Order: sequence, then structure tokens, then C-alpha cells
Amino acid sequence: MTDADTLVAQLDAALPMPSIVRRDVVLVAGPWLGGASSVVTALRKRLPEHTVVEADEVAAGQAPAAVVFVVSATAPLTESDCALLDAVAADTDAVIGVVTKIDVHRTWRDVLDADRAVLAQRAPRYRDMRWVGTAAAPDLGVAVIDELVTALRDILADATRDRRNRLRALENRLLTVQRRLELEVAGAGRGARLGALRTERTAALHRYRVEKSQRSIALRAQVQHARLTLTYFARNRCASVRTELQEDLAALGRRGLAHFPDEVRRRAAEVADDVAAGVVRQLGDVGEELGLAVEPVDSRPAVEVRAAPSRARGAETRLMLLLGGGFGVGVALTLSRVFAGLAPQWAVGGVLGGAVIGVALTVWVVAVRGLLHDRAVLDRWVVEVIGRQRTAVEEWVAARVLAAEASLGRAAAERDAADHARTEDTIARIDREIREHATAGARAAAARDRHVPVIESALAAVGHELDALNTAKPTDSRSSESFL
Repeated sequence: MTDADTLVAQLDAALPMPSIVRRDVVLVAGPWLGGASSVVTALRKRLPEHTVVEADEVAAGQAPAAVVFVVSATAPLTESDCALLDAVAADTDAVIGVVTKIDVHRTWRDVLDADRAVLAQRAPRYRDMRWVGTAAAPDLGVAVIDELVTALRDILADATRDRRNRLRALENRLLTVQRRLELEVAGAGRGARLGALRTERTAALHRYRVEKSQRSIALRAQVQHARLTLTYFARNRCASVRTELQEDLAALGRRGLAHFPDEVRRRAAEVADDVAAGVVRQLGDVGEELGLAVEPVDSRPAVEVRAAPSRARGAETRLMLLLGGGFGVGVALTLSRVFAGLAPQWAVGGVLGGAVIGVALTVWVVAVRGLLHDRAVLDRWVVEVIGRQRTAVEEWVAARVLAAEASLGRAAAERDAADHARTEDTIARIDREIREHATAGARAAAARDRHVPVIESALAAVGHELDALNTAKPTDSRSSESFL
């Protein structure tokens, strides 16, 4: 067992190593329009004892015995061409480079030298790679394929070919494992995923704090707006009903005054019902706007309307009788003198008529003044009743809004608690995934640190043995002679 085999055997048995199946075929591959198909046809005719295949005839996990890499003499190798060579010759050391179409490209030697330099700079294994020029399907003259056939027979007859191919496949396996270990440490997208997780975590916390603050501000604003709106509504409703009652009172006669207190009580009850309905509607709108449940309003403003004050007016009545009587006597004397002056024969009738008119005027003045007095008393009573109702209604509105604010605050606190729990679950999930990525990275780094030294030692041994084999075999890097 060689040093390379010994070092590879020391690798961890749990470390997966890709395996290949070696096929005894010659693989001809190259970039598109490079002339690979023409070379395959020519080699199949010249080497019938060997199997010559193209790239699509070699399945994944299989490796050929030798690789003929065909490129056109039109231009030097590109990066994609080099990547294709790396892929088809990854597990095969026996590689021949072929520059085709030398019959139409007189500068093919310059292209060949440029290709050799590009590959030598790309990887040390390509420094001693043999290159030949061919014209497998020339437009002019005969085919130039002999040097390629000779070179291919030399490689296939080389006693060290199998060992070199095996070492090259082993090197590729070691490099693949090493790259995989490095990729596991870096993680396929692990950095981007960790960045996304940290961004998501920050966004979740920021969103929760902002939404909580916005909901709190909205709650206070909505409650204050409801308090102002309802207080203004209750105040205006009381003012409007007071004005309406005063207008109705000013138009009432003596008979209507008896039923006026009942009307005041009815209108006061209507105001209470209207305010209660407005409070229910306004608070319901607030709850719907905030998405919170509001405790139902199960009461209404209670206003006690006291009995109307007594309209007794004894002293005022006597005074009005005296004044009315004086007014009536004055009117009677005036009428009697008028009749006596105009028609003396009607003097007695004028005195009697004046007396009657004077009495009637006295009664009318006393009645009108009494009606005005009763209206004034009831007007003051209406102002007092509505004033008490306004105070009671405003207090009731303030109490209902305060109760609604407490109810909304409790509902908002419950919602914030639920949101906080959901946010905590999200943060915990993100932190758990971050820890898992960190743990996976640590495990991958530990595995890399454990295996890479052995892999590097094995790679060095493989390289040393390959160098020894390549030095021992004859090297022929000469290219074809000039195509005439």
C-alpha cells in the first residue's frame, strides 16, 4: 500500500467519499463547434480496438480511461472551455489536448501555445499535458490524425496509466470532500439566512412596540373625542329643549299652563333617552373603530323633575286690583264726561257704561298680569329643571365614558398580552433557528478541523506520487509538424 492509500485509509470512516466506476473507453469532449465529432469519427476508424465515446455517452459517476480534449484553432481557450476540461477530466489523469482545424488556421501553433499556457496557469496538473494538432475532417488535403493516434496509443499502453488515473480520481475525491467541508462551514446561504433572521427579529420587536404605542394613542384619542362629542351633544340637547319649552310656554294660555309641567317631564325624559342612545352609539363606534369590546350601557340619565312651584300671588293680586281699579275708574270718568259733553241726555247712560267698561278693563288687566306672572314663574322653573338635567346628564356621560375607557383599557391590555405572547413565540422561534445555525456551523468547523489536516496530507502524498509517476514516464509535449 502506498503512502497515499495509507493516508486515505486514516480518514474518518463516517466521512462520505464519492465513488466512481472506471470505464475502459476514450472520451472525446470539447466546446461546441470545436471539432469533437470529427475527431470521434476519425478515432473510431483508426482505433477500432478501443471504444471512443462522446460526453453524453458517459453517465454520472463514471470515468473514462483517457480523455481527448478537442478545441478549435480559431481562438485560445475561454473560461468556460477550461471549466469543461476540469469537469470531464476530474477523475482521469491521462489527458491529451487537441487543436483542430489546422488546415484552415495557419496560426494554430500560436493558439496551441496560448492554450497550453492558459491551462498551465490554471492547474499544475496541466503543465505536462500533451498537445497535438489535427485536421480530422479537412476542407483541403488529407486528414492529419496520425500524431493524435500515436499519442493516444502511447497513453493507453502506458503501464502507469491505471495507477495515475486512480490517483487522480483519489485526488478529486479528496478535493471534493474538502470543498464540501468548507461549504458546510460557510453554509449554503447561512450568512444570508442569519441576516434575514436577525432582520426579522428586529422587525418583529419594532412592529410590536410601534403597534402597541399606536393602539394606546388611538385609544386615548378616541376616548377623548367621544367624551368631548357626547358632552357637547348633551349640553346642546338640553339647551335646545329649554329653548323649545320656553317658546311653547310663551304661546300657552291659562288653560294650557295646567298641563305644562307634564310636558316638561316628558321632554326631559326624551332628552335622557336621546343622550343615552347617543352614548351607546358613540361608544359602540369607538369599540368598532379600535376593534375592542365595550361593556354595554345598562343605565340612563336619571333626572328628578320636581313639582312646579306655586303660582300664588296674594299681595301682587291686591296691588293689581288696586291699579286695575284705578285704571277702570279713570276710564269710566273719562267716558262719562265725553258722553255728558257730547250728548247730555245720555249722561246717565254714559256713567253706567263707563262703570261697566272700567270694571271689565280692571278684570282684563288683572288676568293678563296674572298670566304673565304664571308664565314667568314656570319659565324660571323650566330653566332650573333643565339646568339640573344638564348637570345630571353631563355627570352621567362622564361616568359612562370613564367606564367605557376602563373597559376598553382592559380589552386593550388583553390584546397586548396576546400580541406579546405571539411576538415572544416568534422571537423564540427565530432565536432557536439562529442557535441551530450557529451549532451547525460549529459542528461543521469541528469536522473540518478534524478532517482537513488528514485530507491535506493525503493530497500531498497523492501529488508526490503523481509527480514521481509523471517523472518516470517519458514526456512528449511536441506538437504536430506544420500542415502543408
